[in-house]
Amino acid sequence: MTKLYFIRHGKTEWNNEGRFQGAQGDSPLLPESYEQIEKLGNYLQDIEFKHAFISPLRRARLTAEGTLSLLKNRPSMTLNSGLIEFKLGAWEGQTFAAVKKNQAEQYEAWRNHPDQYDATQVPGAETFEAVQKRFKYAVDEAVRAYGGEDVNLIFFAHGMLLTIGIETLLEKPLAQLRARGGLSNTSTSILETNDGQTYHEISRNDTSYLGVIDDPSNTI
Repeated sequence: MTKLYFIRHGKTEWNNEGRFQGAQGDSPLLPESYEQIEKLGNYLQDIEFKHAFISPLRRARLTAEGTLSLLKNRPSMTLNSGLIEFKLGAWEGQTFAAVKKNQAEQYEAWRNHPDQYDATQVPGAETFEAVQKRFKYAVDEAVRAYGGEDVNLIFFAHGMLLTIGIETLLEKPLAQLRARGGLSNTSTSILETNDGQTYHEISRNDTSYLGVIDDPSNTI
């Protein structure tokens, strides 16, 4: 059995301001995020991970570095471009409110109806299908290379990417990728697989170790 831990990065300035961050935007982590990353590291410290896979974006790398430094057995790690956040082109840096006002139909589709989202209406953006494909490839390759009996792997990435990716691994249809809502900053979600093809969910969006009351700006 291979167990996969998916971690969303700590909260950033743009998260706090309600801005689209995506693959090109990469605002700094908030000061309190480092404290929460330490709590995450302490929560995971006794788990032995065979390998860590990390988005190259700075907010994910800093979250990974802070977390892995606290583990009793620090794993080897790989930066994987398949784990970068959804590319949102012209939306990046804009507030959610501004995009909702100016492109209400596409905003609603991106938020709640992925099957209706038209990336051609957002210059520089990628499709949900493209995100699904690169995430699944990254995870499948990780499991193929490092998976096995009683193996734990850990992935550090982004809210929208992980929301889409986890539902994809669970074989949910495109229209339902956002049905359960998003994932919180510094959250942990866990799946497991016996064969690298079929995945089962153990937990989703766990932030119990942070000891904080969640708010909408923590979740995407």
